[in-house]
This record gives sequence, C-alpha cells and structure tokens, in this order.
Amino acid sequence: MLADETGCLVAGAGAWPVCEELAAYAPLLGKAGLRSVVSARVALVSAQAEQLAFELDGQPVWLCGRGGSAPRGSALERARVGVTRILRAG
Repeated sequence: MLADETGCLVAGAGAWPVCEELAAYAPLLGKAGLRSVVSARVALVSAQAEQLAFELDGQPVWLCGRGGSAPRGSALERARVGVTRILRAG
C-alpha cells in the first residue's frame, strides 16, 4: 500500500478496506508520541504493520505492509524501488 502525507491511498494490493485503513494510519505509525494519543487501533495496526517513509519527487509518501512470512523491511525496500521507477516513468 502506498499513501500520501494526508493518509490517502495512492495504490494498494489486497483487500480494499485493509489498504484504506493502512493508508489512513501510515503517516501516524512512525510517530511514537501520536500512537498513544490517537487510538488503541493505531497501536494495534502499528504492531502488525511495517512502514517505510520516503520522498517521491519532493512529496512525502509511505509504503506500508502487513502480513507475510518474509522480513517485510526488505520487501518494502524492493517495493520502494519499483514504485519510484513506475511513477517516474510517466
């Protein structure tokens, strides 16, 4: 799932409701102080998901993934490379 800085879903793979939820929470997952203030749901999603924040053409975006058995960090990095290549090709 790829989200913009406002938590809007840009692209996703999998069930639409799950992608929408991950997108909405993605900008908050990396901010430890906000996790406890916003909701218990953010804390739960944070425990189940991994994220990678980066800039794409000067705009902050977040890749977020949940599930799977392989280490998600390496999968998110491969996804970052692919997303960057695809979106810059247009």
